Amino acid sequence: MNEKQLLNVTDGSTLGNIEIAPEVIEVIAGIAVSEVAGVASMRGNFASGVAERLGKKDHGKGVKVELTEDGILIDAYVVMDYGISIPDTAQKIQDNTRQALKNMTALEINEINVHVVGVKMESKEEEIETQDYQ
Repeated sequence: MNEKQLLNVTDGSTLGNIEIAPEVIEVIAGIAVSEVAGVASMRGNFASGVAERLGKKDHGKGVKVELTEDGILIDAYVVMDYGISIPDTAQKIQDNTRQALKNMTALEINEINVHVVGVKMESKEEEIETQDYQ
């Protein structure tokens, strides 16, 4: 069977071991990414979309964590709002994610890759409202 991979973060303490599951890193990174202004949503799969419609929030949606020999690699798949600077927002995503993980887990991340998978345009209702006031 496939044994769950845990990240050992013990610093030689005699009190015991501290292990963090990759799913925890996904949740922390997902929350950090969604906090950045300009991020409309995060990409998920069909199952997470159905679960979200039923009221269950999936905070790890759109984040993939890979534990390699080189270190921790994070891929974030985001949909951006229309009209924002994508490079600036992607840099903020990387900075916010790195800081949140450092504060909460004391882990250093090797790579945080931001994949822009879409742009959210204004809805038709918002466009109609703005045209009525002009």
